[in-house]
Amino acid sequence: MGRAHWTALVAAVGLATAGLSGVGTSQSSGAESPAASDVGVTAKEIRVAVVADVDNSFAPGLFKGSVDGVQGWAKYVNTHGGVAGRKVVVDFLDSRLSADESRNAVIRACSEDFALVGTSALFLNNVDDIEACVDRAGAKTGLPDLAVVTTEVAQQCSPTTYGINPPQIVCATKDKHPQTYQGNAGRVAYYRKQAGKKLHGVFVYTSDIKAANNSTRSIAVPLQQAGVGVDQEVDVSSRVPQTVYTPIIQRMKDDRSNFFNNGGPFNATVAARKEAKIQGLTDPNIIWDCTLQCYDRRLLEQGGAAVDRQYVQTGFLPFEEAASNPMLENFLRNVGKDNADAFGVQAFASGVLFQQAVEQAVKADGVNGVTRKALLDQLATIHDFNAGGMIGTTDVGARKNSPCYALVQVQNGKFVRVWPKKQGTFDCKASNRREVKLDLLKG
Repeated sequence: MGRAHWTALVAAVGLATAGLSGVGTSQSSGAESPAASDVGVTAKEIRVAVVADVDNSFAPGLFKGSVDGVQGWAKYVNTHGGVAGRKVVVDFLDSRLSADESRNAVIRACSEDFALVGTSALFLNNVDDIEACVDRAGAKTGLPDLAVVTTEVAQQCSPTTYGINPPQIVCATKDKHPQTYQGNAGRVAYYRKQAGKKLHGVFVYTSDIKAANNSTRSIAVPLQQAGVGVDQEVDVSSRVPQTVYTPIIQRMKDDRSNFFNNGGPFNATVAARKEAKIQGLTDPNIIWDCTLQCYDRRLLEQGGAAVDRQYVQTGFLPFEEAASNPMLENFLRNVGKDNADAFGVQAFASGVLFQQAVEQAVKADGVNGVTRKALLDQLATIHDFNAGGMIGTTDVGARKNSPCYALVQVQNGKFVRVWPKKQGTFDCKASNRREVKLDLLKG
């Protein structure tokens, strides 16, 4: 699912020296002293909120990584001068996998915080309170939302949302039938070389939330159009036991399938791989494919030998090669290696995106030009974001999916980079990005 690009951050009044040339932190400049300029912005602080599903019975700790990522980013920038001459304060508002809690969280953030950073709330299906949020002057400017996880089109295509992962849907087509979706299918070329023959197999779509089902389908279809034949397409809940995969794997054996893609969470991949091992489906030439949700140490811990040779596509550099990128080192240092996950690195990246946009506003209008409107205006101009090379180049302002990816494989209980081979790099061929027509939004 994919992934943002960050240009060097130009400070209005100074440059950070924390190991990454060009990344700025704010100091007050000239005779101008910071003052209150909008909701959540005082002379000394900028308050941001991270709304994320954490405390819930269905998937405890689901997006804790997003919270850790935003808090780690704040820790990092505050040790180097803050943003726009102010300390960053993070408010964590738990959306608890609830539409009501999600709405309550954004209402509170509207009244107390300057912006949302790292948003990861699956049931944020109504953005009226975000878009109608009034600024300090009483204008309905909206609450800037620098999101990590968005499932609902209302949030994905909102004028207040600028996500590290642009939505699969091309927002200009959301009211058309069919709609246009965008995805990264670059890894299919690599897989075909490894398999040495035509790929065909199984696509599993998560069935717990309709919007998430649409998302996993729109990610899979570009792979199919890039050359992966379809033997099975199955909707599966992430809550089902391993036995639900028994007939799926049996048919996979009957069809001699050599490809398996699971769009569900990491535990769904673990269940499928364990079932495959029980049934003796261990051909080393089978391509087991997953995206960033499988880049999780729990996949290794819970899957053990069953998940060996599992491929995982990411839009960020693998943590194992932090020495190749100073910003990735900053992420791991401030979040902690034990807390680091795929959502965390993207939330940290959302913080860097926020910082860049604020610094651009300061450059244009001074340290007291930090307003919600200015932030939204600046976000719309950021078209080549990569967080100092930590994530793949993405056109955030135009909500355009990134062509960049890195591919890792589980080998002997570890994630190992397999493509591109050079550490610190991504495959960013323009042809990796594909657009497809699908009618997933009825009515």
